[in-house]
Amino acid sequence: MIPIFDSKRQYQEIGSDIEKAVCEVLRSGAYILGPNTKALEQELAEYTQSKYAIALNSGTDALHLALRALDIGAGDEVITTAFTFVATTEAIGIVNAKPVFVDIDPDTFNIDPAKIEAAITPKTKAIIPVHLYGQPCDMDAIMDIAKRHDLYVIEDACQAMGATYKGRKVGSIGDIGCFSFYPTKNLGGMGDGGLITTNAEHLKDRIIALRNHGGAIRYHHDEIGVNSRLDEIQSAILRVKLPHLDSWNKKRRERAAIYNELFAGCEDIITPKELDDTYCIYHQYTVKIPNRDEIFDKMHEAGIGTMLYYPIPLHLQKVHEYLGVGRGSLPHTEKNTDIVMSLPMFPELTREEQEFIANTLIKLVEEAKALA
Repeated sequence: MIPIFDSKRQYQEIGSDIEKAVCEVLRSGAYILGPNTKALEQELAEYTQSKYAIALNSGTDALHLALRALDIGAGDEVITTAFTFVATTEAIGIVNAKPVFVDIDPDTFNIDPAKIEAAITPKTKAIIPVHLYGQPCDMDAIMDIAKRHDLYVIEDACQAMGATYKGRKVGSIGDIGCFSFYPTKNLGGMGDGGLITTNAEHLKDRIIALRNHGGAIRYHHDEIGVNSRLDEIQSAILRVKLPHLDSWNKKRRERAAIYNELFAGCEDIITPKELDDTYCIYHQYTVKIPNRDEIFDKMHEAGIGTMLYYPIPLHLQKVHEYLGVGRGSLPHTEKNTDIVMSLPMFPELTREEQEFIANTLIKLVEEAKALA
């Protein structure tokens, strides 16, 4: 079986360093908001080209607290994409705001800036572009719209740590950037974790208070907050991994190039596109194919761990039925969720494995075409 992501291979590379770091935390007696978390925040602020970084217990909380810090709540609207994981709109719902969906650019799977302005109303307060699969959104266009309409921009960069747009790290371009350290992410912990980045000191201070029960001073609580503190063990693990991230991202790009080469002769397999002046870090390598569902099952029968990210767009999920956004409203989103499939992608993937994956997929696509 070739998995979609293999954490065991990564552990073989750096496991001894991780074990050492974890044991040091265990011996220290400092387990919450200790020296590793403070150091990680400083290191990630520098890495993401941001003034401030605040470590949290999940990417979902990062999105939630970003909205809270911007005072977005009941009666407000937030423009985003329906082609993403539910955490994006879950956070909007948690603060009692309303998600407003905009269709995607079918080449990048990201929100189409050309369709954003038509969705703006007097209730619109923010835009959440999602850098899906590690591919940066067209941030110049999005920031221009936000500036002209006085809107906040919250970058959902949960899949894009290390990706760049015109030389700038994603998460540093909007008002707030949100990241996830879920174990399968390019920079993943060994449990849940998240991060907020911002260049605004007042937002940094508010988020620090919100993550710790709504108070900046111990036992002084200014508002209703949450308990969203990244623990010292996860911080120590991430500090071991962070120096490897650029190398791992480079290897992902190299493996994406190999896939592109292997699929070049098959016109029925559409490979990922990158915007000009961007550095995609291929959290996923996602292709478009005909007969997706049938081929997906056969790939698993062949021992290849493909995944469907995401088979049902958010506007058609039960949780968002109340919005009344029916089928046909987001044609590019709906079409692409029916034809996309993500292939195994991780830095330790071998050329031999990629050739087996590609040859198997090409064979299945050609067989399905012959039977059509």
